[in-house]
Amino acid sequence: MPAEPLHRRRVAIILSHPTQYYSPWFRWLRSHTDLVFRVFYLWDFGITARHDPQFQKAFAWDVDLVSGYDWEMVGNSARDPGTHHFWGLRNPGLLTRLAAWKPDAVLFFGYNWASHLRAALWARRQGLPMIFRGDSHLLGRKRLPWLRAQLLRGFFRQFAAVTYVGAANRAYFLSLGVPESRLFFAPHSVNAAFFDPNQAGRREAAAARRLRLGVTPEAQIVLFAGKMVAAKGPKELLAAFAALDSPNAVLVFVGDGPEKAALQAAAAASPRPGAVHFLPFANQSEMPALYLAADLFVLPSIGFYETWGLAVNEAMHMGTPCLVSDRVGSQQDLVIAGQTGWVFRAGDTRDLQDQLGLALTALRDPGRRAQIRQTIAAKMADYTYAATTQGFLRALDRLPREAGSPG
Repeated sequence: MPAEPLHRRRVAIILSHPTQYYSPWFRWLRSHTDLVFRVFYLWDFGITARHDPQFQKAFAWDVDLVSGYDWEMVGNSARDPGTHHFWGLRNPGLLTRLAAWKPDAVLFFGYNWASHLRAALWARRQGLPMIFRGDSHLLGRKRLPWLRAQLLRGFFRQFAAVTYVGAANRAYFLSLGVPESRLFFAPHSVNAAFFDPNQAGRREAAAARRLRLGVTPEAQIVLFAGKMVAAKGPKELLAAFAALDSPNAVLVFVGDGPEKAALQAAAAASPRPGAVHFLPFANQSEMPALYLAADLFVLPSIGFYETWGLAVNEAMHMGTPCLVSDRVGSQQDLVIAGQTGWVFRAGDTRDLQDQLGLALTALRDPGRRAQIRQTIAAKMADYTYAATTQGFLRALDRLPREAGSPG
């Protein structure tokens, strides 16, 4: 008899913590495929209120992250738990729990923590085929430091398959010696059913948002939503907006973080202080209305911080075009200049100002705006859980059938 397809066998998934991005995908996998899997979480952030140092507040996500699929929380003994340092995920019971569940393959989300590396070594010793999923890129830099690159080359050789999320991520893996035969496209995606502008009550909620802001119907809302940290580029966005000659434009910052007080002071001293609004951290259930209320979503990240920017997926599912820096990992895949959004050079405030002006001018034209939204809808049809699953199952089916080498 032919070997049973691996997507009908047992897959252990190792992930740092429940997230608003992946948990709905796991639920989708459970209800739409015959894959047998269990998610092993290593930290309870997301479902238990924990302090986030960048948001500077404690919170838990207000959407369901754990129902509808098989999972377990593995105890974390780290003194300072979290994903911000190597020893933040330290789970002595993980290997025992994996062995007890008896997987046929292991999927790793990321690698940069102690427990992930211990689990990878364990899986290697057990002869279990491994799949890696990450979203790193080299945008803005030619290469990684030599020693780090050599270590990663050796690490990725242990994986029978690697799923990449987009063009920049694929180039990253190729640069580290992952052969094309082991690369499988499984795009980054979000819960399209949740971010659906036609869902009941969405447009009313968006209209109510605009009303509470006190903006006129013809006003164009430029939205920044996220952690107010320097790496996200909120200071550069405010400077570009303040220099812009667009009297009907309004800039809305949503979120909290260490940069917020300085931003508020700078906004108060700007030529149009009343055109800049600050809203507190918004939980996941509030985001669809915010995206829909906006005319343009901006992700001006600098440095190498923004490996993808899943907020871009969320905004675009709501039909909102995006303006992003060229350091945002998703820009090569999702943001087509003048068609689904605009791209500027990271850290270049003048270029950000120019592209912001082009975007607002284009979006004032009803015909152009409708065309952009139509193009966005066509683009996002390829960035769904179904598309991600197709790539993942293709990777599973290409894994070696026998224990041993990665392929």
